[in-house]
Amino acid sequence: MHDLKECFSTLGIVDIPLEHLRTLAAAVDAGTLDRAAARLGITPSAVSQRIRVIEQRVGRVVLRRTKPVTATPAGEPLVRLARQLDLLEHDARSALGDDGPAHVTLAVNADSLITWFLPALAAVTGAQDVTFELHREDQERTAQLLAAGTVMAAVTSQRDPVAGCVASPIGRMRYTAVATQAFADRWFPDGVRSAGLETAPRVDFDRHDSLQSAFARRHGARHEPPRHIISASAEFAQAVALGLGWGMLLPGQFEAGVAAGSLTILAEDTVDVPLYWQRWNLSSDLLDTVTDAVRRTAAASPVLA
Repeated sequence: MHDLKECFSTLGIVDIPLEHLRTLAAAVDAGTLDRAAARLGITPSAVSQRIRVIEQRVGRVVLRRTKPVTATPAGEPLVRLARQLDLLEHDARSALGDDGPAHVTLAVNADSLITWFLPALAAVTGAQDVTFELHREDQERTAQLLAAGTVMAAVTSQRDPVAGCVASPIGRMRYTAVATQAFADRWFPDGVRSAGLETAPRVDFDRHDSLQSAFARRHGARHEPPRHIISASAEFAQAVALGLGWGMLLPGQFEAGVAAGSLTILAEDTVDVPLYWQRWNLSSDLLDTVTDAVRRTAAASPVLA
């Protein structure tokens, strides 16, 4: 509840009707005022009017009229507040025996999603009437979705809690530098050296991926080599297995190839990425249930050290 109190006190929004806050969130979700109006069953002019009322009462612009529309820094806590109020309303209805299906938005990095995360959600759906909306994003940027109010909780590498959230460690993902034996023979005949790391093609998950570069810098590389961008976890591992380049792989993605002789570990040192579960700091039975399932599943996963 601390985040709600902070929003009320600092932004002076006690007198903003809940439907106005929900309209702002709907506009951000829909991307345009017209689509938000269609979802809410009102006219586009009514959507505009509600958002203008919010802006007049807080004295700030809360929505960028771009394509798609996006919340401003002043609008982000209001979007988050709208979603938090919806969650609290669901919990209240549930306590009264008058609840419908809940909708929970989460952010998770791709490697967690493909390895250990989905069983946690399956455990929740087995006990509660809930649907999930997952935003796949790099673990270094999932916290941004939490700060913007886009999601209720996130798997992130950010240790410090986002404003209005609480954070707890859930483990470390351990990555090992791997390549095909033929690739290693060509580019690293004398073992991993800076010259090879600066010239040998590598595989990155996206343009923000820092795992391979962190390993390369640790071994003396100062210049970026050619790189392939493969933004899917399974296909990323396949690209390494096919010899497109070297890359950092998780346990379970390379051991069989190493045993068969088609893959080789380039160096014994690994890159560990600590992960944290961050969620809204609200007293919510539903969010507590999701959090408990995520923690249990993470603790039992062989992928997390």
